[in-house]
Amino acid sequence: MKASDLKITDLRVADINGLPKHMILLKIYTNAGIVGYGEVRDASSGTYAKMLKSRLVGENPLNVEKLFHRIKQFGGHSRQGGGVSGVEIALYDIIGKFYGIPVYQLLGGKYRDKVRIYCDTDVDGKHTGYDMGRALKKRMEDGFTFLKMDLGIELLYDEPGCLNAPAGFLDDLKTYSMKAISHQSGSIDKSLMFGKNYEIFTVPHYATGIHVTEKGFDYLEEYVREVREVIGYEIPLAIDHFGHVAIEDALRFAKRLEKYNIAWMEDLAPWHMTAHYKKMVDRSLVPICTGEDIYLAENFKPLLDAGLNVVHPDMLTVGGFAELKKLGAMCEQSGTALAIHMAESPIGFMAAVHAAAALKNVLAVEFHSVDHPEWYELVEPAIRLENGFMSVPDAPGLGIEALNEELIKQFKKDDCEEPWSSTDSWNGEWANDREWS
Repeated sequence: MKASDLKITDLRVADINGLPKHMILLKIYTNAGIVGYGEVRDASSGTYAKMLKSRLVGENPLNVEKLFHRIKQFGGHSRQGGGVSGVEIALYDIIGKFYGIPVYQLLGGKYRDKVRIYCDTDVDGKHTGYDMGRALKKRMEDGFTFLKMDLGIELLYDEPGCLNAPAGFLDDLKTYSMKAISHQSGSIDKSLMFGKNYEIFTVPHYATGIHVTEKGFDYLEEYVREVREVIGYEIPLAIDHFGHVAIEDALRFAKRLEKYNIAWMEDLAPWHMTAHYKKMVDRSLVPICTGEDIYLAENFKPLLDAGLNVVHPDMLTVGGFAELKKLGAMCEQSGTALAIHMAESPIGFMAAVHAAAALKNVLAVEFHSVDHPEWYELVEPAIRLENGFMSVPDAPGLGIEALNEELIKQFKKDDCEEPWSSTDSWNGEWANDREWS
């Protein structure tokens, strides 16, 4: 088939759950029999992709930039970026398969043959820093060379005298937001989007009125000291999910952590509060990181100008390959480190690997599914990490030959349609898409 004759014929999704998160896989079909694989951001909705179908069917998938500029107005920050990003990734997969070259080659070639993978680690229930240290030590024994752990104020909920908050608010957090805390090792609960759950879940850091006492800081610092006692000081250790507390407390905690060689502290304020981040990066010697919920490279610029130490984009929110390449160039200009957030399926993972290979400088790609052996088998060939690195495949497209349909059926999300159900109801969706008069 001539390149000019290639057309998109269909778009379908499959919702899976339990490895460990809700993941939304995407297929874009063509008249050449080539199927492009993409993915919508975790804990999101396939609607964000299906609503784009009528703008894509009948179009040539090789014109990826043209199609991206048509659909990008329908994306947004956080999970709303998932449809546009997933489609862009699937189009690059099609292009690579059509021409028989890997995606990284479409991005200008690769800087590295292997991409460093950093391992996110959780410990369920009440535990000590020694418990977390042992869990992280196991990651090191598995070959991982860069680590991250959650370290939040939930550790203090049952410790008297450690938190200061408006009367009753901590009880509300325990009642309504523990699901949000526990979702880091699983899928976010749908109930968080309704009623009192949603009210508590969406109070931003600066509005909670929560402060950590000196006793609380002592407790958290001792936790980190215990972790370092187990794993040593030679390996990078990043910290996530501190909690929705005032930035002054985050700064006080950062001061306590300077002696423990922390790679970065992540999402200490809503990402769009640029003035808060400027205050933190100006006053903290621990690197400050954010960015997984930012759509389009251009929207990182205020944070880069504010001196942010580390950006942490997600391929399935930022807009896909081209936007991440733009962001990489921006980071080179501003002297900002870049790591890639990834809490998705092997499709999103392989997209991140190709992007990381094509970036001049990248710290590592995140990984959440070490403890879920079925995750590795969701694609063919199966994902195989070696000593904390992923080899960049030279196979066409993303390097994924097929999806494991049996596993997709096995892990189908209960409250969703059957995998790859018809999306014909979206064929007639339309609107006046011009953004100007």
